[in-house]
Amino acid sequence: MEETRKLMKAVHQNSTNPKLAWHLFKRILSSPSTSTSTHHHIPTITRILLAANMHHEIDNLTQLITSNHPNIAHHSLISILRILAQSPHHIDSAFSHFKSLRTQFPSTPLPLPLYHLLLRSSLQNNRPHFVTSLYTDMIQSGVSPQTYTFNLLLQSLCESNALDHALQLFDKMSEKGCYPNEFTAGILVRGFCRAGKTKEALEFIDNKLCFNVNRVVFNTLVSSFCKQDMNDEAEKLVERMREKGLFPDVVTFNSRISALCRAGKVFEASRIFRDMQMDGELGLPKPNVVTFNLMLKGFCQQGMMEEARSLVETMKKGGNFVNLESYNTWLLGLLRNGKLLEARSVLDEMVDNGIEPNIYSYNIVMDGLCRNHMMLDARRLMDLMVSNGVYPDTVTYTTLLHGYCSKGKVFEAKAVLNEMIRKGCHPNTYTCNTLLNSLWKQGRKVEAEEMLQKMNEKNYQLDTVTCNIVVNGLCRNGELEKASEVVSEMWTDGTDSIGKENSFAGLVNSVHNVPTSMPDVITYTTLISGLCKVGRLEEAKKKFIEMMAKNLHPDSVTYDTFVLSFCKQGKISSALRVLKDMERNGCSKTLQTYNSLIWGLGSKGQIFEIYGLMDEMRERGIRPDICTYNNMISCLCEVGKAKDATSLLHELLDKGISPNVSSFKILIKAFCKSGDFKVACELFDVALSVCGHKEALYSLMFNELLTGGKLSDAKELLEASLERSLLSKNFMYKDLIDKLCKNERLDDAHFLLQKLIDKGYDFDHSSFIPVIDGLSKRGNKQQADELARIMELALEGRDADRTCRNGNTVFRRKLHKDGGSDWQDIINRDVGSGIALKTLKRVEKGWGQGSILSLLPQKNDFLDY
Repeated sequence: MEETRKLMKAVHQNSTNPKLAWHLFKRILSSPSTSTSTHHHIPTITRILLAANMHHEIDNLTQLITSNHPNIAHHSLISILRILAQSPHHIDSAFSHFKSLRTQFPSTPLPLPLYHLLLRSSLQNNRPHFVTSLYTDMIQSGVSPQTYTFNLLLQSLCESNALDHALQLFDKMSEKGCYPNEFTAGILVRGFCRAGKTKEALEFIDNKLCFNVNRVVFNTLVSSFCKQDMNDEAEKLVERMREKGLFPDVVTFNSRISALCRAGKVFEASRIFRDMQMDGELGLPKPNVVTFNLMLKGFCQQGMMEEARSLVETMKKGGNFVNLESYNTWLLGLLRNGKLLEARSVLDEMVDNGIEPNIYSYNIVMDGLCRNHMMLDARRLMDLMVSNGVYPDTVTYTTLLHGYCSKGKVFEAKAVLNEMIRKGCHPNTYTCNTLLNSLWKQGRKVEAEEMLQKMNEKNYQLDTVTCNIVVNGLCRNGELEKASEVVSEMWTDGTDSIGKENSFAGLVNSVHNVPTSMPDVITYTTLISGLCKVGRLEEAKKKFIEMMAKNLHPDSVTYDTFVLSFCKQGKISSALRVLKDMERNGCSKTLQTYNSLIWGLGSKGQIFEIYGLMDEMRERGIRPDICTYNNMISCLCEVGKAKDATSLLHELLDKGISPNVSSFKILIKAFCKSGDFKVACELFDVALSVCGHKEALYSLMFNELLTGGKLSDAKELLEASLERSLLSKNFMYKDLIDKLCKNERLDDAHFLLQKLIDKGYDFDHSSFIPVIDGLSKRGNKQQADELARIMELALEGRDADRTCRNGNTVFRRKLHKDGGSDWQDIINRDVGSGIALKTLKRVEKGWGQGSILSLLPQKNDFLDY
């Protein structure tokens, strides 16, 4: 006895050295003087071994006890089993020991609390199949269940969505002498509500229960009705609670507010919130911190930032803006609505108020910075986190990686992944999918293949999203056969495809990944879209049939793919047949559907039908976008109704939809084609005020004026373009110089050529020839020789500066494709659609008398400076 006591003392002292503690305890078990009280020490050594993950030694412990000490074996093994069941994430080991115990002592029943512990642990660790085995063993051992036992079993069935079996078990409770209680009702009601069967849950408590349920059950029902947008039923239930004397508490109201905000019905939620604040005489509960946070989140999600700010001020005055959750909610709202500076001040305010930001706080800010492509600031934030003792996690690194990928900076994204792994932070499937998608987008096929291989080697759980990225990448690269092969192999066993050479599915489908990488609607839609884009409609139809045969129901995107393809081929009747099938299968027309049809009908000149589609869009509440209007404008211009198209432009501006460069290009071309150059110039003026001084607008207007024989106007516009550094190869300036020379306007041609030289543009030097010839014929030999020498130097390709006799400097400059500075564009865009509307009205009334000269930048223009 004394030796055992000393050894146990040594075991306790060496608890941090589990190997030595195990060695000492084995001496206790092998000692002939070991008493029956040794089983009291079994829990101690079990906890030491379990903390060190020494599962093999725990198995040895059970074997030693069974073979050397049969008199204490049963009690000792139960002690070991209880500790394993109580330890998180060790339910598999516990169940293995349970089976071993039942094999050794089949006729000795286990205590009911131990069954309960095992049942509860199985539920917590998502092992519903253990529950069935435990209950069967319990009945066979003659252990009588209690109501608590049935509650655990019902919880297991509800979490497995086996509601019919749960009701059957509920009916059998009375046969075992057990009667349901309020917890039983709560479990079943929660199970029905999670499955979206709230009405069935209400019927259950009305028809199956012989006792009054508590407020918790009613709150669960109220919340579920609100989530399903059944607010009338929720209101009736609240009244019913009052009738039963169960006055709704703050949890009831929070459930309603939460559900309404999630459904986007923030105004309805705010009315309830206001009543809670104001109508104390009605017996309504006062809002708590949770209520305020729910409303704040709701306002932010709907972009109602003024209401959110007002609420934050109210919370601060009432002392309800004091916890980390409130700050995080406000931070998230600000950043998701683009208020970066405010978010930064909130982060500083948190620190000043003694509330330390946690990893979630920093991840919110990181997400906001990356969404706004502020990658340098995101990197600095990561340094700040570490300096404050908060270390980046998988979400932090993945957010940063996604930010780089969204900017097309794959090299930096790969560096983030490597850093992440080096710092011991394991990437998840989403991390890898993000980088993989970016590699495919940039056509870096070899790197994408290598990454897939690495993901497979590291046993990352590749999923359907991974497969869809691969299919999309192959379609983008024109490898449709391989994409089709991947889809086919996704249905088969992954082990059969691993050995195939160059098999992408082999990389995606490893044995452990097969169940999670089955094709879905997106997979097939991606492949169908790829086939349609290259005109392989018959193959796309076959894939559509295969998709239906696999019980995958197409969505609106799938149908839209076919509608667009048929419209592009001019097969409008086929597109309309697709529409009928689409509506028959319960898929609603989308904006893309209407845009495709408008484009298709417009190519056939069916304007009346297009207006019918526009009316239908309004009836269905589908708001046209710029693509819709551009299609309409193009269609009207094609059939010679350019003035009607201009009224659409007015409608666009009136609705606050900004026309783009394409909108104006279509109209300008149409009016120039019909010879209405005054109208075209006025529209050009509107275009500049809305879109900014874009090279595409200047080059189009210049070319149209030149083609229409408006040489003076074209010359003035070219000068304006040169002043704004907008000249590009899209300008037909060579033709202008040639025409000026032919029209005996040699001085104008020479002036333009000299301006091109002075501005340092690298232009087509064949433009010199007609001017040189003209000067020679006129007797201006010196000027002609000078131009010839400049042309000769340029043709030799010398990049160094050259000085001619008149002191002009010639140097090479790449033509600005976009034209102008971003700042100039912003300044001009800030003129806004208000001025554009006024100008357009002037166009509609008298088409105005604007001059191209007004486009030239003034020398003292402060904004340009």
